[in-house]
Amino acid sequence: MTDKPRLRFAPSPTGYLHIGGVRTALFNWLWARKTGGAFVLRIEDTDQERSTPESRQIILDSLRWLGIDWDEGPEVGGAFGPYTQMERLAIYAEHAERLIREKKAYRCYCTKEELQAQREALKAKDPKAEFKYPGTCRDRADQPDRPYVVRFKTPSEGAVVYRDMVFGEVKTPNSAQQDFVLLRSDGIPLYNFGAVVDDITMGITLVARGRDHMVNTPPQIMLYEALGARLPGFAHLPMMLNQKGAKLGKRDGAVSVFEYRDAGFAPDAVLNYLVRFGWSHGDQEVFSKADLIQAFGWDACGRGDGKFDPKKFLAINHEHLKTSRLMGDDDYARSTLTFLEKREGLVGVSLERVKAAAFMIRERATTFVDAAERLDFVFRDEPVFDADAVKKTLTAEAVPRLQGLIGCLEPAAEWTEAALEKAVTDHVAGSGQAMKDVAAPARVALTGKTASPGLFQVMFVLGRDATLGRLRKAAAIAGGA
Repeated sequence: MTDKPRLRFAPSPTGYLHIGGVRTALFNWLWARKTGGAFVLRIEDTDQERSTPESRQIILDSLRWLGIDWDEGPEVGGAFGPYTQMERLAIYAEHAERLIREKKAYRCYCTKEELQAQREALKAKDPKAEFKYPGTCRDRADQPDRPYVVRFKTPSEGAVVYRDMVFGEVKTPNSAQQDFVLLRSDGIPLYNFGAVVDDITMGITLVARGRDHMVNTPPQIMLYEALGARLPGFAHLPMMLNQKGAKLGKRDGAVSVFEYRDAGFAPDAVLNYLVRFGWSHGDQEVFSKADLIQAFGWDACGRGDGKFDPKKFLAINHEHLKTSRLMGDDDYARSTLTFLEKREGLVGVSLERVKAAAFMIRERATTFVDAAERLDFVFRDEPVFDADAVKKTLTAEAVPRLQGLIGCLEPAAEWTEAALEKAVTDHVAGSGQAMKDVAAPARVALTGKTASPGLFQVMFVLGRDATLGRLRKAAAIAGGA
């Protein structure tokens, strides 16, 4: 076994991968990458009623889109597989039998009906009391031919004490525990047993997860000790809450990773926003993935829960989209192209043309959906006119202004932003008009809207023929007003 850190992310394939799960995966991945350790992906599919192959694939595809790669796990392999729990049932059975032989666990033959009757009797006696398994089968003789579950013999005295890398020393009295189930009667492990056996046999050295898992840590430590295994480190992360301080739900933003992808978010921006839930680096807000790997450390993790802020999330995404250091021009164009290709009625869409036009809108577009919307007019034979914009600007008064602009541009020898700006500025000054009186109808003529990128940028990107054609079309519309 290597001395380098080994960390894991172990999602259940019972639905989509939401951003809370991504935050957990990210912290583990960052530490593995920073230290040269291994990041292991393990699929905990023991909930057979809800686990599906489709959900499993969504998890893998979501992590890949985010750029969170794994060193061992599904579709990658590794020396400690299989990496899917339902393929590891024999391993759990072997460890359970060992604990039974060593009298650290026992077969429990209590039926569901018996346990339910005990719960109801306790509730009748004390409605506020919490039922704990009373150890009925601790001293029963084994009858392996009868249905049974395997229970752990939890010590009744003493306490579990460990040092959490975020929360410091944590102490839990053993009297707060009960003889918990390790294996169900069908041989499927419950969460704590499956996770511990997997972490031991896969050599996991650090378990980092949300603080809602702190309740699982004491029984897991008991299992490590019972199996004679070295304890891993533990790091429990603060929770992601909604604006009201409650657990984050779908309506608050805890949606599928792919919903953010389809909304036009950049994967590195998603990671950038999520890392701030539980970790900080001075006053720095914006990070590339390389920045995060270099700066990340557990000593900078806080204990305070964070509130999900959609506006802040969008602002971080905007920073990534408009900053070349965080996203190269080629990547920006490719991502924008993906969303342009989803729009109907566009022509001549290509990576080269997107790259040539993106400079006009990059500073303002907050998502790739927004970028595609802002570039839509470039890739149409005719712009889609906003009815209010036409009514307001393409009036009879606009006809001579547009015709004068056409006459100014037709003889232009050089079609560059600077040359176009000079020609139009000289024309407007010489005709005694205000620039806004010419620019307003021209903007609608070229883009269909009153708000657009810079007028001379638009003319340059559209080119001579398209610019003159759209101005003539608009003059005709204004003439018929």
